[in-house]
Amino acid sequence: MLYPTPVAKLIESFSKLPGIGIKTATRLAFHTLSMSDEDVNDFAKNLLSAKRELTYCTICGNLTDQDPCAICQDETRDDQVLLIVESSKDVSAMEKLNEYRGRYHVLHGLISPMNGVGPDDINLKTLVTRLMDSEVSEVILATSATADGEATAMYISRILKPAGIKVTRLARGLAVGSDIEYADEVTLLRAIENRTEL
Repeated sequence: MLYPTPVAKLIESFSKLPGIGIKTATRLAFHTLSMSDEDVNDFAKNLLSAKRELTYCTICGNLTDQDPCAICQDETRDDQVLLIVESSKDVSAMEKLNEYRGRYHVLHGLISPMNGVGPDDINLKTLVTRLMDSEVSEVILATSATADGEATAMYISRILKPAGIKVTRLARGLAVGSDIEYADEVTLLRAIENRTEL
């Protein structure tokens, strides 16, 4: 079905968002058109405000509206432990736990030779510089359990080992509530390797 040009452009804009197919984009476009002018203006203002006012922390690389970010300014944090994550979304997920009290370093992606992303294309140079001038004794690698996540973790581990810094990886295994019969071989292997004593 052909839509008027403004609607088609709106659908195209929504479809550029990750995980949004053409059907969902169409539904979002028509929902937006049914909103009040005030709500649409607020939505547009919030979108532009987020785009213009947010930046990356010059210390850890986390998305922030102040530099350095609130986490890097927090003097109660443990300076000896550094958790390396792929994105700012991962920082938010860890902070929701309210258990981790160390520092963060955000990579803004993963090494992915298949996609032409090398070590120089992610936030690794600042990590090395940061570790030279710090008291970090342990680096926790919290990259995803994908081929790119594993490759990135191995690369970082190799460059940090000579510095005498303890490098650990988040445990992997079965999710709570999952059935063993439905788990893939890699997940089962990780579950066996990361078993704990009761």
